[in-house]
Amino acid sequence: MKKKKCIAMLLAGGQGTRLYALTSRVAKPAVSFGSKYRIIDFPLSNCTNSGIDTVGVLTQYQPLILNEYLGNGEPWDLDRTYGGLHTLPPYQAKSGGEWYKGTANAIYQNLHFIENYASEHVIILSGDHIYKMDYSLMLAAHIEADADCTIAVIDVSPAEAPRFGIMDYDGERKITSFEEKPKNPKSNHASMGVYIFKTSSLVRELIEDEADPDSSNDFGKNVIPKMLKQGSKMFAYQFRGYWKDVGTVASLWESNMDLLGSRPVLDLNDPNFKVYSRNKALPPSYIGAGGRISNSVLTAGCEVYGTVVNSVLGEGVTIAAGAYVSDSVIMRGTAVGKNVKMYFGVIDEDVIIEDGAAIGDGSSDKNGIALVGRGSRVKGGAVIKSGEIVEAEQQK
Repeated sequence: MKKKKCIAMLLAGGQGTRLYALTSRVAKPAVSFGSKYRIIDFPLSNCTNSGIDTVGVLTQYQPLILNEYLGNGEPWDLDRTYGGLHTLPPYQAKSGGEWYKGTANAIYQNLHFIENYASEHVIILSGDHIYKMDYSLMLAAHIEADADCTIAVIDVSPAEAPRFGIMDYDGERKITSFEEKPKNPKSNHASMGVYIFKTSSLVRELIEDEADPDSSNDFGKNVIPKMLKQGSKMFAYQFRGYWKDVGTVASLWESNMDLLGSRPVLDLNDPNFKVYSRNKALPPSYIGAGGRISNSVLTAGCEVYGTVVNSVLGEGVTIAAGAYVSDSVIMRGTAVGKNVKMYFGVIDEDVIIEDGAAIGDGSSDKNGIALVGRGSRVKGGAVIKSGEIVEAEQQK
């Protein structure tokens, strides 16, 4: 069969503990985003828009909803006879089996998938970032430099830098130093968690890393520093578009807010670079006689009879008469009752908020977001304070 120029390996097995109730029952990449997307739609759409037609999605934690959502890959044009989308959970092999121990070990356990397509290059992606990126441009730079590994880089603020892998590079983009989550960063050039490897280099490094009993089998902590130390050809690819690590409730809320306004920071309506998703067939949204919507985003199946300001509503959300929703993210299938007051809330899917409940208050901000988990029921008249987290299990 014909060799692939580049295939993608998408790491989607993380637990996402800093998202608390949002990931207690679903994998982080399956968390809803915007009015009709899930986080994983972004790297998958990037692959489609970049001409990468073979994607292995490595799943592990709470994969049921994610696997159901991915299906055969059709929404992202990844339902191919040769290639396409494949989910790759940990499995029992002849020599044994185990959970993925780290990002590098996850890829190591799936080297057979890479070898099956005899791909010249492999792009490794994370399933928990919001961004639009043409990987073909990065691949072209990688090939031109004859690099063993190319790392996508975005500049972050000095305050954010300790959260990321930080590197420095020279005028020819050659990486001169790399440190994972340094206490005192030498620069603000942060790794985006997007790597392109020559397949031969990747296979060699993963086999060596797996044989090292002292390794934690992680790209940022082990593989990349080792490659740099031994003199591998490693280059940076500077990315200047929108990119957000939505690893916390505050950052997820912020990224949703970036969709608002007449000139949003994150534009999802660009016909030249679409973000694809799997959506139900729902009727158009309906705004009732008393409904008021200001600087907000909503999609199919919503019914609004109250007031919605500076907010994002997912598919099939209902806002009853007298309700006031401000600066909030409400995910698909949630019903907000009459006279509910909501400020700076993040409300997961299929939540019922009964009449007269209060979520957050007018003095809230992004640091005091009230979070209500999937399938919860907030009783009538209940008060959910700013910063409080409610999960369905607490209410049984």
